[in-house]
Amino acid sequence: MINGIINVYKEQGYTSHDVVAKMRGILKMKKIGHTGTLDPEAQGVLPVCIGKATKLVDLITDKDKTYMAVLKLGITTDTQDMTGQILATSEVTVGLEQIQEVMKHYIGEYLQLPPMYSAIKVGGKKLYELARQGKEIERERRKVIIKDIKILDYSEQDHEVTVSVDCGKGTYIRTLLHDIGAELGCGGAMKSLLRTAVGNFHMEQALTLAQIEEKVKENVLDEYIVPIDRMFDTFNKVKVDKLYHKLIYNGNPFSKAHLTERPDVYSSDMVRVYDADDIFIGIYRYDTAEKQYKPVKLFL
Repeated sequence: MINGIINVYKEQGYTSHDVVAKMRGILKMKKIGHTGTLDPEAQGVLPVCIGKATKLVDLITDKDKTYMAVLKLGITTDTQDMTGQILATSEVTVGLEQIQEVMKHYIGEYLQLPPMYSAIKVGGKKLYELARQGKEIERERRKVIIKDIKILDYSEQDHEVTVSVDCGKGTYIRTLLHDIGAELGCGGAMKSLLRTAVGNFHMEQALTLAQIEEKVKENVLDEYIVPIDRMFDTFNKVKVDKLYHKLIYNGNPFSKAHLTERPDVYSSDMVRVYDADDIFIGIYRYDTAEKQYKPVKLFL
């Protein structure tokens, strides 16, 4: 039974759900979940949670992300990328300095209008389903955080800008590029998108589905599975004495007297809890008022 996270390189043409379906077939397991939708045309890092690690999906989805994208100036489409229908074309007269200046406006918090071609649900229906029916409905702007935008390359001849974007959760990169194009006055659409990092998961370590299948055949996939507890390695580690294993196996609170080694300081910070055999149990928080460790998330 596998429990952990695998760094998948999502290839072009697959949806995130396709990746999960393929992984279920490769691993012969049902309990698998992805950590954030990537458009079918997009590529890159997609951490996939397996077994008990599916409890981590929300936590990983909330991690900061890094993308490399190409903005094609002078074109506006209904999908905000080059797969959609062209709504308008415009002459591009802006230069690199002006592009850089406009991009700076988006660093920090900004209110982004979710695109119609997205998986957000309104009234039980996904927006892209309504968009395909030719409908456009009112959407609320959402606060997103753009930590940085860097221009990596600019082709004046092709009117294409390659950028690196560091952002928080819930950011639509094609909408960001669309908004930049609109502010420049010439319009813009996303030509390509590559997600290079999600939290500590980086593209250099990501495996394609074909590579994962090969690792399974070679019986070495375990070497590429990130253990659940490593996601919490910034938290202090505590071990519960064997005499009190029943408490943690049943998800009950315990006190410092139940630990094999007692920390010098007891704060309200969260800790990684293990049994005496070094098996990871879950995340607990110390309640300073009741002087007890209380469960936050269990993985046993």
